[in-house]
Amino acid sequence: MSFSIDWVAFLQVFAAALLAAVVVVGFYALGLRLLVRAGRAPVVAPAEFTDAITVISEKQARRAAKAAAKAATRSPLTDGQKRLALVGAYASFAVCAGAVLFGLLLIVFNH
Repeated sequence: MSFSIDWVAFLQVFAAALLAAVVVVGFYALGLRLLVRAGRAPVVAPAEFTDAITVISEKQARRAAKAAAKAATRSPLTDGQKRLALVGAYASFAVCAGAVLFGLLLIVFNH
């Protein structure tokens, strides 16, 4: 019984996985950056975890939300630039979703 490894196919899968990871992470980071520039910084409410993770208090969460709102009001961008940044953020998130869906379609249809 002999096993043979198709190294070219292995390198193709490795390159595709690396490229997909770079595209998804890169466009997600770009989308978050544009979302913040548009004045819509995502503020996440604290959750309850085990004692291994420090959770911020309600007062700290309110302070962070207030700081995000303050930063959004003093943005040097015009309303049109903010709108363009928001559209760019949504487009970046759409590219991420498209890359993930394309990968799933490749797996499902075995191409």
